[in-house]
Parts: sequence; C-alpha cells; structure tokens
Amino acid sequence: MEKNIKFIRKLPIPMDLKEQFPLKAEYAAKKVERDAEIEDIFTGKSNKLVLVIGPCSADREDAVLDYINRLASVQEKVSDKILIIPRIYTNKPRTTGDGYKGMLHQPNPNAVEDMLEGIIAIRRLHTKAIEETGFFCADEMLYPENYRYLSDLLAYVAVGARSTENQQHRLVASGIDIPVGMKNPTCGDISVMLNSITAGQHPHTFLYRGWECVSSGNPLTHAILRGYVNKHGESLPNYHYEDLIHLYDEYQKRNLQNMAVIVDANHANSGKKYAEQGRICKEVLHACRHSSEVKSIVKGFMIESYIEDGAQKIGEGVYGKSITDPCLGWAKTERLIYDLAELV
Repeated sequence: MEKNIKFIRKLPIPMDLKEQFPLKAEYAAKKVERDAEIEDIFTGKSNKLVLVIGPCSADREDAVLDYINRLASVQEKVSDKILIIPRIYTNKPRTTGDGYKGMLHQPNPNAVEDMLEGIIAIRRLHTKAIEETGFFCADEMLYPENYRYLSDLLAYVAVGARSTENQQHRLVASGIDIPVGMKNPTCGDISVMLNSITAGQHPHTFLYRGWECVSSGNPLTHAILRGYVNKHGESLPNYHYEDLIHLYDEYQKRNLQNMAVIVDANHANSGKKYAEQGRICKEVLHACRHSSEVKSIVKGFMIESYIEDGAQKIGEGVYGKSITDPCLGWAKTERLIYDLAELV
C-alpha cells in the first residue's frame, strides 16, 4: 500500500447512480430533440448562435437554478436566433491545485470535501435544471472517468486549457455523442488544440473505467478559443479577425469535419475583465459580417455570467455571486443576449 495515498471508500459506479437518480423518459425524449438541434448548428444546417453561458463554477444549487430559470425566460424571446446552453460547471480546475475544486469535491463550499455527496449533488443539480427549465446543460470534463455520471444529462462538454493535450481526455471525447469543445492550451499554441480535435474526431481503442473500449469518433469535436498567456505571464487575446482567419486556414489544412469554433469571451481573452465579454462577442460578430470564412466557423460564445457582477471570497455569502472567476451580472447578461440576437 502506498504511503502517500489513503483510499477512503469505493464510490458508486455511474450505472448505479443513474438508477438511483434517473432521468425521466419524457426528458430523455426531449434530449434527443435538443441534441439534434445543437448538432444542426455545428454542422452548418442551422444559422443559430450557441451561447454556453453561466457561472464560472456551480457553487450552490438554489442560486444556479434561479439563474437558469431566468435564462429560460430569455430563451423564449430569442429562440429564432440563439440557442442557450447553460453552464453548470461542477468541477473547477486549479492552476496550483489549491482552492475550491467545485461542487463535485465540495457540494458545500463552507464544509469539508465529500466526493460521495458531491457526485450525488451534481447529478441532482443537472437533473433539476432539466425538469425545471427544459435546458440540457454544459459541464467541463475535468475528470474523464466522471463523465459517465452525467452522460445522459449533458448537451455540451468542454475540455479545459490544461487538459486539452491529455491523451485520456482526447480518447474519451472520441466516444461522446454530443459536441465537445477543445480549448487552446494556456500557452496559446493552436496546433495542440487542433491535434486534440483530430484525435477526438477519429476512432480509438482505449482503457476507460476498467474496460477495453472502442470509439467511433466524434465529428462534433471542435475548437474553443480562450486567449493565452505569454512567457511573461501576460494575458493575450485570440478572438480577433486575424486569429479567426488563421484558425480557419489551419482547420482547412487538416481536412477536419464540421469546422467550428466557440469563442470564450472571458479568461485570457478578456484578461479576466468580465465586463469586456459583451464587447468581445460583438467584435467577433463584426468579423463574421466581414468574412464568410469566419462566419462559417464561428458557432457561438462561451460567457461567464451569474446573478451578481464580479466575484467574492468563500464565506462572504452573497447570493448568486461567483466564488471563483468574476462573472457578468444578470442585468448586463440579459441585455447582452438581446443585443447579440439583434446582431445574428
């Protein structure tokens, strides 16, 4: 037995958790319809814009559900132009490994870590969002082996900048049936992201959750541009017209399926200045009007948004305010969605 690791308890396998907290048949049927609608956007059959939008991390069930119910009201008014996929990000990658790692680890940010309660909490939250709003949501695949706990509930999967070069993430993505966005790495090298997309779109044999698996490839694997950090630690954007044209050209060289990009308007693209997200989205849409090539690959945006502007420290207790990265508050978010609908 290793000295530096202690095995606490065996967690339920995904099949058992799904049986304990099932998705009702009526919603499973609706998911098929919504998945097809989202697929049409990524394959170019639909000209709608995708908005993957919501808190940096899902920290508490009540505020997240409140936020998503607000989105549902807005979705009805922009449904001809925009398809909203709420972010319920239940894992939080940490640059140094320290700090709050998300609801999966710590369903109560003010209590100790409890991953058994965590896997129950994240499935319950995603299920409630579906039942209350009809939204099937997005989550980040920080741990590939945990994807199966939510695989029947999700509409979109993101692979983060620190994970996109990881072999396991790439191979699991190749077996997922919904869009998987691969972020460019923090260094900004888009060839790493494009290699990850290539891997995700091709079939593989690999080890997963103790099984030998064979995937058929996921043609909806695509790019997410999130900005990058240079050798001096400075945040730099990659959403400008020149960046998008460059991505288009590099996509063309690789002969990949369904060339697509989601522009992450926060993170290094905004320098974590959350209020800049609206301006960034509008600049990208201007580039789409200028270039048919850019328009053909830009499928939407990723926006960090919550009920209150900014961020707070754990324990401050402000309802609907991020405890991780700063987010755009609700009033500004609602206005931004309506503005984007007018520009699509």
